[in-house]
Amino acid sequence: MPAVAGGDYETLLYSATDGVATVTLNRPERLNTIVPPMPDELEAAVGAAVRDDEVKVIVVRGAGRSFCAGYDFGGGFHHWDEWLASDERWDPGKDFAFATAPEIAPTQKFMSVWRAPKPVIAQVHGWCVGGGSDFALCADLVVASEDAVIGTPYSRMWGAYLSGMWIYRLGLTKAKEHALTGRPLTGTEAAEAGLINRAVPFAELESTVAELAAGLCSIPASQLAAQKLIVNQAFEGMGLGAIQTLGPILDGLMRNTPEADRFIRKVEEEGLGAAVAERDGPFGDYSQAPPERRPDPRNVIEP
Repeated sequence: MPAVAGGDYETLLYSATDGVATVTLNRPERLNTIVPPMPDELEAAVGAAVRDDEVKVIVVRGAGRSFCAGYDFGGGFHHWDEWLASDERWDPGKDFAFATAPEIAPTQKFMSVWRAPKPVIAQVHGWCVGGGSDFALCADLVVASEDAVIGTPYSRMWGAYLSGMWIYRLGLTKAKEHALTGRPLTGTEAAEAGLINRAVPFAELESTVAELAAGLCSIPASQLAAQKLIVNQAFEGMGLGAIQTLGPILDGLMRNTPEADRFIRKVEEEGLGAAVAERDGPFGDYSQAPPERRPDPRNVIEP
């Protein structure tokens, strides 16, 4: 029988069996968008897997129709006010401290998958956008369904790169293109661009990830840890930590420009759909894309 980590989780599920720990983001009715305490719970679940000597590989995935549709800002981001606001107003001093402190910063909580000595596979389907893509790309290996949509709509409004993984995985030419346009990639396109490792039909996604995890489980844990560490150190030597300091600070600033204020007012007055339609309409992507450029809503992960 699968072993379940101690403690109750509000936003995710955890199980471990046959050497593989599976962490499932579990807000399917909201496309697994990020709210408190998801970052803390993710870090705790990864910690449980790291401490379990029976676990050799960690898989992260999303329940329902999507991996993760980013941070939930439908309510104007007020669920983070404890860390971002004073007297009901944005406090830039609190924001940058929250965004960069390893003990509390959401990006650093999600980076627990990078720091774990055990390999982490992100199993991506549906929407994997915004902060959800920043998180997924922190994993060691990323396997997506061909129809998944991976992108950073915050490139156009209300944000900036958080984990920096888009930059490091794509290289200068493509990183600049996607940073400036926010254009998304399908799973197939992401694999062709080298952003992720592999794209497969949704029907083969779980079996492909399971096969990959089983192969890794046949390798000594110390060997896996050593290889992961040396690759990570190479990229940290290229300034990854500095990018993860600057990115979340810029993200806070971009959430509080005059244009960002107007964007949130439109969300509050007319709904999220109207705001993103205005943002993405000129590009014809994300929610404004034709059906063939959107995830198939029939592709659902049942945890």
